Amino acid sequence: MSNIVVLNGVHHRNLRIDAAPSARHGDNQRFVPVIVNEIPLLVAHCPVFFSKDANTGAFYCGAMLGFDDGENLFLGDGRETYRPLNLQRGPFFTAGSDLAIDLDNSRVGTDRGEALFAGNGEPTAYLKSIVQLFRDLVPGLERTKVFIDTLLKLKLIEPVDINVAFDDGSKREVAGLYTVNQGALRDLPDATVVELFRRGYLHLIYLLIASLKQVPVLAQRKNRRYAAGLALPNA
Repeated sequence: MSNIVVLNGVHHRNLRIDAAPSARHGDNQRFVPVIVNEIPLLVAHCPVFFSKDANTGAFYCGAMLGFDDGENLFLGDGRETYRPLNLQRGPFFTAGSDLAIDLDNSRVGTDRGEALFAGNGEPTAYLKSIVQLFRDLVPGLERTKVFIDTLLKLKLIEPVDINVAFDDGSKREVAGLYTVNQGALRDLPDATVVELFRRGYLHLIYLLIASLKQVPVLAQRKNRRYAAGLALPNA
């Protein structure tokens, strides 16, 4: 259940948010939707693919953080990595031009975490960062849609199956993912390539292709957990 209301500096001035990465609060996601602005920040850490929304069939872009349901291999490793905006946003939403909050979200409380309002009722630095996050996220969703629509029109998206074997002898086959069709990319007319370059899309395309090299790196993360006998963090 959720209880989403418009954030109010009077009624919600004592609220605090447990903003730290946590499986208990919903960071245990294998595949997280991202926007194109995030791709340059993500490819140094994880693979980035396209997938289809289970309800609408529409393509979206996402960061692959694990191989199994409920697995985020970046949780609890103590290393500094980029955390997707859709995880950073925590219990916040947009309601038209207003910022809203889910009061029933497990991150919301009054006893610990990041304060939303200072003693004088002004937004804290943390709340200002959330406002800025949505200023990036909301228009980024439209830019991402236009980017994907362009690639679809040019037939540059193709399905890819990820097959990985782990040190414990187990194997995983991750289906339902899509990447850039490199053959179709090479066959594009020069004028189309120039247009993709001018729109900044060619750079994004090459980053998506380069991110495929992060699949075995992600597998190594899982192997290290096996070697250390570690379970997924649940706090």
